[in-house]
Amino acid sequence: MATVQAWSGKRSKFKENPNKKIEFIPSPRRVRVKLHGETIADSMRAMLMRETGHVPVYYFPADDLRMDLFSPTSHHSHCPYKGDADYWTVTAGGMAEESVAWSYLDPFDEVPEIKGYVGFYWGRMDSWWEEDEEIFGHARDPFKRVDVILSHRPVRVVLGGETVAETSDARFLFETNHQTRYYIPPADVRMDLLTPSETSSRCPYKGV
Repeated sequence: MATVQAWSGKRSKFKENPNKKIEFIPSPRRVRVKLHGETIADSMRAMLMRETGHVPVYYFPADDLRMDLFSPTSHHSHCPYKGDADYWTVTAGGMAEESVAWSYLDPFDEVPEIKGYVGFYWGRMDSWWEEDEEIFGHARDPFKRVDVILSHRPVRVVLGGETVAETSDARFLFETNHQTRYYIPPADVRMDLLTPSETSSRCPYKGV
């Protein structure tokens, strides 16, 4: 890997914020990243960073990256818990993505295991894959659980004083750190009151 000189002279803030946690755990899954028609990362040794206040992030060993597509930049950033990050531009499919990959070459003593691993800005990649399934939004947290269970408890949705949906055949969705959500069969929804919109969203656990 090309080396860019990291900053120095800063200390981590772990002592000031003892509730801050950073875990760096191996993923058992094959993880791939595609950019402009090329696979720039393909790894069975990806690491997953679980950090308080952040979504999970995949990091890769340099040996599993197309380092011939990487070029160092003069851009740096500082994290008060991880240290100074150096950045790389990735050129794939004849197109350059500036400062799209980063690595902590000299991390703080509290997180030595992240040294040299490379992360990417999720939204600037074309697609991310776990095994042969595309994933969306961010890396999946292996400690997050999503359960969908049929329930015959009555569910009624009221908007503006009018009943929009009413059912005793809803699917209850239980998801870690979220309130229960109710998915209602179309036959029990006043579809005449609904109009489609152009809005869409992506969830790494449920899809588009």
